[in-house]
Amino acid sequence: MQFKGLALVASALMFAACGGGSDVAPAGDATPAPAADAAAAPATPAVAGVPATGTVHEVKMLGDDKGYRFEPANLTIKQGDAVKFVALSGFPHNVAFDAGTLSADVKAAINDALGAARMGDLQSNMYMNPNEGFTMSFSNIPPGTYSINCTPHLAMNMRGVITVQ
Repeated sequence: MQFKGLALVASALMFAACGGGSDVAPAGDATPAPAADAAAAPATPAVAGVPATGTVHEVKMLGDDKGYRFEPANLTIKQGDAVKFVALSGFPHNVAFDAGTLSADVKAAINDALGAARMGDLQSNMYMNPNEGFTMSFSNIPPGTYSINCTPHLAMNMRGVITVQ
């Protein structure tokens, strides 16, 4: 019985320590860039790096009775576009780029584009509340195919691919 009590207290302390706030604004709190013509002006991403000059695409991070997934799992964008990753259910989620055969220059560009959302090499923070997330500019990411995954849900096959044209 004492072991169970100790395990319960240790678990509670771990969750309390991990439950701190994030320096990254929730996805819904991003301040839009002023524009003379809203249809022609792209949204500016909330992350450091080179600002996006194209379209902002949304990728939902989900975990429910259908499984853990990015929606859409496969996304094709143009260099200069941005991707807004939003956690909706099945927390916590993050976005991690598979190092694979990425050159040092591409890894540096991805880490720079993650900016304040970066938790580690080629990965973002974990987002645990509904509608939290971040926007990442692909302005400085060279054309290519980039595999992504959610680190906490990798064993549940939460993977995706972003193709930059």
